[in-house]
Amino acid sequence: MPRSLPRSARRRSAQLRSAFRRAPHRRSALRPHAWPAAALAALSLVAACSGPPKDGPAPGSAAFKLSAGTPAATGELDSFTWALYAEPPTLDYISAFDYPQNTIVSNVCESLMRWTPQLTVAPGLAEKATNPDPTTWVYDLRPGVHFHDGGELSADDVVFSLGRQLDPDGGSAWNSNFANVESITKSGPLQVAVKLKQPDAQFPQYMATAAGVVASKAGVQKAGRDYGTSGSLDCTGPFKLGTWNKGQSIELQRFDGYWGARAKSAKVVFSFLTDPSARTNALLSGEADGGYLIPTESYDRLSRSGVGTLYFGEGLSTVNVNVTSMKGALGDVRVRRALSMALDRRGFVKAGLGGAGTATNSLTTKAVWAAAPEEVRRAAFDGLPSPEQNIEEAKALVKEAGATGKTVTIATSAIGQDVSLLATAVQAAGSRIGLDVRLKTIAPNAFTALFTDPQAREGLDMFPETYYDSITDPMDLLSNFQTGAFQNYAGYSDPAYDELVTKARAEYDPARRMAAAAQLQKKAAEEVLWIPVAEWPTAVFLNKRITGAPTTISYLYHPWAADVGAAGR
Repeated sequence: MPRSLPRSARRRSAQLRSAFRRAPHRRSALRPHAWPAAALAALSLVAACSGPPKDGPAPGSAAFKLSAGTPAATGELDSFTWALYAEPPTLDYISAFDYPQNTIVSNVCESLMRWTPQLTVAPGLAEKATNPDPTTWVYDLRPGVHFHDGGELSADDVVFSLGRQLDPDGGSAWNSNFANVESITKSGPLQVAVKLKQPDAQFPQYMATAAGVVASKAGVQKAGRDYGTSGSLDCTGPFKLGTWNKGQSIELQRFDGYWGARAKSAKVVFSFLTDPSARTNALLSGEADGGYLIPTESYDRLSRSGVGTLYFGEGLSTVNVNVTSMKGALGDVRVRRALSMALDRRGFVKAGLGGAGTATNSLTTKAVWAAAPEEVRRAAFDGLPSPEQNIEEAKALVKEAGATGKTVTIATSAIGQDVSLLATAVQAAGSRIGLDVRLKTIAPNAFTALFTDPQAREGLDMFPETYYDSITDPMDLLSNFQTGAFQNYAGYSDPAYDELVTKARAEYDPARRMAAAAQLQKKAAEEVLWIPVAEWPTAVFLNKRITGAPTTISYLYHPWAADVGAAGR
């Protein structure tokens, strides 16, 4: 199943990591501001988000409900097996930028800060983060934390680990998040200071993702080029890397020297099941005890099976149509607006997402605006184009633009029904309003190249994309339309938009940052830079023997497997 690449190529091959590097321009030209010291000291990362919605029907849908979590485990397990849709090419944390890698790495390696199941940011390996001035972040580390191979966490390990992300030749998928970093220095045995070139409100949030992971300097250097593909990852998490059976599975073993709460299972086995039907059958038969990223076509079958429970939680994910070229018919904003108007979003949610989703006219989910004042949240969503179909007005726009009969090409793939059915829905919408929308089939194993390789996008005007935010902040997505941004595939450029991005990124106060983001959301909607389709929740299935896994997308950067244990059923 294709997934988002916030800010850069969130994709796979270790051999091509340098090509996947995040573009450093995302951090350029930040405008300096001055804040009172008291205001800076009061900045609370923990208050970044009020968390996922309470249990109950999701807005606009009666087909599913969002759950804040799953029941807590009542006992320990010898082991449990987790279904994974693909085998990671590497578990090196600097390449942990897609679902398979992060689902595993989040349980083995830990970051300076931690994303919680409520999608807030809390202390991680750093027990305290302070911001003494607009361009400095100081991280005070926990004492007595041990790596899997026995060493003790120190400031030197942090400087080394973050330095690997900063190294322009290292091929880090998170490199652009460090483009505004001037220096990372040891300011005490258990203290590290990060000096920024200019104020940057996103940097401290990304320290709760794989961008902020800390591994043993000695362990990484000892492994050399083999780090992440064999042996130990030498991190500090509740599990350590066990046996890796290439092409079949990865085993994690409980780390008894963990500084935090002991993992409830002695072992976790991640089984690679690339075929959606095989993955579903494994969940039904008990071959796998659970899994995230459930095939949408299996939602109903699993929920009615009686062998377990299918949960939905906040995913910070939107399904969109990514506009990749404005050289043809889509160069006229009226044509982009017409396609958006003609799209049957509710039909797609029902067929393509198994009814578990909400048709939307917004590129961002409502949950990423949780830190904004109510009036700012209203400003971000009020006045956006309607998500309902309007075929007649769409026809008129195409005719007005002189685009009747013109060709638009969209990628499709058998990688998942969410992709193939969305491409078909766009084709159907185009045919009703006078456009000739053609499908170009992309092999599943080549689909991810669309995110990283300009040649793979040649001849395409658009492709389906599910985008997930790695932080609880709308700027994670909205920065994509800044001039030169990695996912700004269509080459959109507007100095006013760029200036707003710069202003928002440099603004530590959530209310002021979100106010600028609301203006960006309106601008992106007016220009139809991508076509928003639906909000898509996280899905997790647990059979009757296990419980405790989070329902939210926090599992990408939170040690979720440590909470999975025996269910009291």
